[in-house]
Amino acid sequence: MPTLVRQVLIGLGVVLAQWLIFSRLPIWGVVPDVVLLYVAIMALRYGRVTGAIAGFAAGLGADFLILGSFVGLGALIKTILGFVVGIFRSERGEMLRLDPFTAFVGALVLAAVHNGLMVILMALDEGTRTLFLVFGVWLGAALYTAVVALVGSLFRR
Repeated sequence: MPTLVRQVLIGLGVVLAQWLIFSRLPIWGVVPDVVLLYVAIMALRYGRVTGAIAGFAAGLGADFLILGSFVGLGALIKTILGFVVGIFRSERGEMLRLDPFTAFVGALVLAAVHNGLMVILMALDEGTRTLFLVFGVWLGAALYTAVVALVGSLFRR
């Protein structure tokens, strides 16, 4: 199967897994963002343009299936972050393997930036400022996403 078709199917699978599985596993009202992890892996493996395209497509799919009211916001942020992460493209390409510590720290930083932008834009749109937005959605979801990345890196072959 060609690489492009395989990656598109994996992306669809990740978006569906986010919608069907991970959105049903909240801890204190927050869920991990495996779509963001997929975008980061695509950007690290294939570069800026692929990261941006994956961020837009997967982000828009996740927006339609999960967020509902903020359609396009996740796609915009994931597109930008896919492009930025793609700057640090690995020379290993498809052979890229992240050790657990790197996966955890990288996912924590990336999710903190992603969730911070989401919280700022959602708070501006809704006109609310609560501690749950800061500690739950921003930091809690970033930590939850980083733990999922850590577990995923442990099970990588």
